[in-house]
Amino acid sequence: TARSLRGRSSILHTRAIPPTVPCPRSTFCIQLAKQHKNMAAMDAGTPSTKQRVCVVGAGPSGTAQLRAFASAKSKGVEIPEVVCYEKASEVGGLWNYTWRTGLDANGEPCHGSMYRYLWSNGPKEALEFADYGFEEHFGKAIPSYPPREVLFDYIKGRIDKSGVREWIQFDTTVRRVTYDEATTQFTVVSTCGGVESVEVFDFVVVCSGHFSTPNVPEWPGFPKFEGRILHAHDFRDALEFKDKDVLIVGTSYSAEDVGSQCYKYGAKTVTNCWRTAPMGWHFPDKFSTKPLLTHVEGSNVFFKDGTSQHIDAIILCTGYKHHFPFMAESLDLKTANRLWPDMLHKGIFMQTNPKCMYIGMQDQWFTFNMFDAQAWYARDYILGKIAMPSAADQEAEFNTWREREGTLEGDEENIRFQADYLQDLINDTDYPMFDIEQVVQLFLEWEHNKHGDIMGRWGAEGWVGA
Repeated sequence: TARSLRGRSSILHTRAIPPTVPCPRSTFCIQLAKQHKNMAAMDAGTPSTKQRVCVVGAGPSGTAQLRAFASAKSKGVEIPEVVCYEKASEVGGLWNYTWRTGLDANGEPCHGSMYRYLWSNGPKEALEFADYGFEEHFGKAIPSYPPREVLFDYIKGRIDKSGVREWIQFDTTVRRVTYDEATTQFTVVSTCGGVESVEVFDFVVVCSGHFSTPNVPEWPGFPKFEGRILHAHDFRDALEFKDKDVLIVGTSYSAEDVGSQCYKYGAKTVTNCWRTAPMGWHFPDKFSTKPLLTHVEGSNVFFKDGTSQHIDAIILCTGYKHHFPFMAESLDLKTANRLWPDMLHKGIFMQTNPKCMYIGMQDQWFTFNMFDAQAWYARDYILGKIAMPSAADQEAEFNTWREREGTLEGDEENIRFQADYLQDLINDTDYPMFDIEQVVQLFLEWEHNKHGDIMGRWGAEGWVGA
């Protein structure tokens, strides 16, 4: 049985499968699998009582979970064995930029939606780790709106300081996660370099994010459009659209940022069309706003107001899906992108099985520090420091937050809702407290400045217009 085989490595079996694309670490992966198989054979008669935790993904959410366990270990707490599976060859998740689209180097769907010239569109002070500041990492003060390379380096810096890289299996894709009610354990199937491994865990924490599977609507005429159509997931370099007439479909952060990128790098015109409401920002003259498109004919796009115009490229900034095809049906999170996701107690635990957890699945104002707060809370549940309430109490708490979510109007109420959620999590753990109200004020000032001049910047003298 799975329980009788559960030794130090908890490997059930490994087998070679034909790889679609050679893995750059395939030799290492095969050697590692052989080592695990030998250990399992030796230890089959001496099962371990140490619990095991599987973390899926080593982006900001996954590394937050690793850091949470490392923090407890540094304080003398005995922690479970933690294994993190990361399909890329480096940490960082979306912040690990790749020029690739479609498939990655291992033949897997590209996870990243990062583009080459991205800069943070929110103040770095609002996402700073409470236990590892920007000045600690860089040794000096840095601007509030850094480029992607700076934030990527910051994420890696905390991982290196924490000493948790050895917990991460890179170039490894999770294929299937199932749960056995009889053993109360999970079976995780993964592949690396053409080698399939099956391991058993007591807890699973899904940290693979929800900004990788694009929501791609279609309009009449798309198949014969005489230009380029892409989703923001595949947007890499705005220089591709120099001297082009670009249509941006959507009104959220991707739409405003991709449109701004195209403008800055020489697009002839940028048109934004909306479904529910226009963005309302004061854009430069090259920008125009239209209601939603209705159809396409050749290189002409038609809109609901009866107008049409020539377009060279359509960029769909139409959001992403919560998509976890590797999770068994009973463990699969199905929710819209909202502040209070469906199916999760405390925005973390599957209500039907709290041993299965999800980090970072909310619509987000707070990011890195919210992932941390969730990871610390999940850790303390795993360590037995936080008890899981009854199903009835979980449902009551869920409904309280959901009802409040339904009353929210405007940016400030949304920000304060998530700030209160963050505070609620931190209250029950030893995550370092930070000034959440100050972060709220930063967000409010940021939104105010955007309404004044979205193309401006924050300088020593304050907000400077473009």
